[in-house]
Amino acid sequence: MLRIHFTAADLARVRVAPSPDPLWEVCLSLHRLRAGQGRRPYAPWYRAARARLHESGLASSVRSLLLPLVPQAGYFPDFLTPAESADGLDAGLKGILATAPDRILDEVGRLSRNGGGPSWGARLAEQDVRVQLTRTIRAYHDAVIAPYGDEIRARFEAERSARARTLLDAGIDGLLRTPGGGAEWKPPVLHVGYPVDRDLYLEGRGLRLIPSHFCWGSPVALADPELEPVLVYPLGHGSPRQPLPGDQGPGEPLAALLGRTRAAVLRAAASRTGATTGELARVTGASASSASQHATALRNAGLLVSHRHAALVLHTLTPLGVSLLAADQPPDRIPGRLRAAAG
Repeated sequence: MLRIHFTAADLARVRVAPSPDPLWEVCLSLHRLRAGQGRRPYAPWYRAARARLHESGLASSVRSLLLPLVPQAGYFPDFLTPAESADGLDAGLKGILATAPDRILDEVGRLSRNGGGPSWGARLAEQDVRVQLTRTIRAYHDAVIAPYGDEIRARFEAERSARARTLLDAGIDGLLRTPGGGAEWKPPVLHVGYPVDRDLYLEGRGLRLIPSHFCWGSPVALADPELEPVLVYPLGHGSPRQPLPGDQGPGEPLAALLGRTRAAVLRAAASRTGATTGELARVTGASASSASQHATALRNAGLLVSHRHAALVLHTLTPLGVSLLAADQPPDRIPGRLRAAAG
C-alpha cells in the first residue's frame, strides 16, 4: 500500500498532466512487452511492436539495453522518467543526459540490490553511454509508441476531460478518489494499491497525476521521495467503440443522412458538458484527426459549435443540432434536456 500524505497546501497543488508523458509510456510499455499479466488489452499492440522491433533491427538493442533497466516488476531507476519529459520526448531525453553521475550510480546500485540491473549499469554514469541509451529510447519510441500517438492522445484527452468534470462536480475529494488501483481517499491521506508498503509525504509540493496508456494494474510513483511527486495511473481499456444512447442499428435515419460516424459524433456532443475531440475519437473508434474532420463538417453545417480551452477543443450542439438529434429518436427516448432545447 502507498500512503500519500497531503497538507492543505498540497490539495491546492493537485493537477493532471496536460499531455501523455513519453518516457513513462516508454518504460511502462517495456513492462507490457514481457509481462503476461494484462497482456490481453494490449494484444494487437504487442504483436505489432514485436514485429516492428525485429523488422527495424531494434530487437537486440532493446533486449540488451532497455529491458535490463526496466525489470518486469518492482523498482526501475527514476532518472529514466525525468520531470522534463512532461515537455515532450526531446526534453525528457535531455533530462536523462543531464542527470548527475552520482545519482545514476546510486539508482543503478539500488536496482542491483533489488535483484535486477545489468552488469554494465555503472557505465551509465559516462556521458557517451547515456547518449547511446537515449538514442535507443528514441528509436524504440518512434517504432512502437509514436504510431499509436493519436489513439493515446485521444484517450488521454478524454481522461483529462473526465477528471475536470469530476473536479467541478465533486471537488478535490472526488478527484482524489479516481486514479485507479483501488485508490481510497481518507483525508488527508490517499491510499493506493501498491506492490510495496511505503509512505510519501508531499510537504507542500503538491501531486501531479499522470494518466498512462501502458500502465496496468497499480499506479506507479517515483521511488525517491525528494523528487517532484507524481502518481502515474492506468487509463481504462474498454471497447474502442462504446454504445451510444439512441443507437438503433444501421438503418437509422440520422445515420443514413449524415453517415454513421458523423451521427455518432453528433450524439456524443449531446453530453451535458459536450465532448472533446479526444472523446469523439474514443466513442467513434476513429483517430483524433478523423474525429476533428467530422466535427468540422458538422460545425460548418451549423450543427456543432466548438470552443478551444488551452490544448482542448470542446464540441457542443447548436439548437439546430439539438433539433436534428431529437427528431431522430422516438419521443419516449428523447432526454428531457433535448426536448426542452428543441422546443
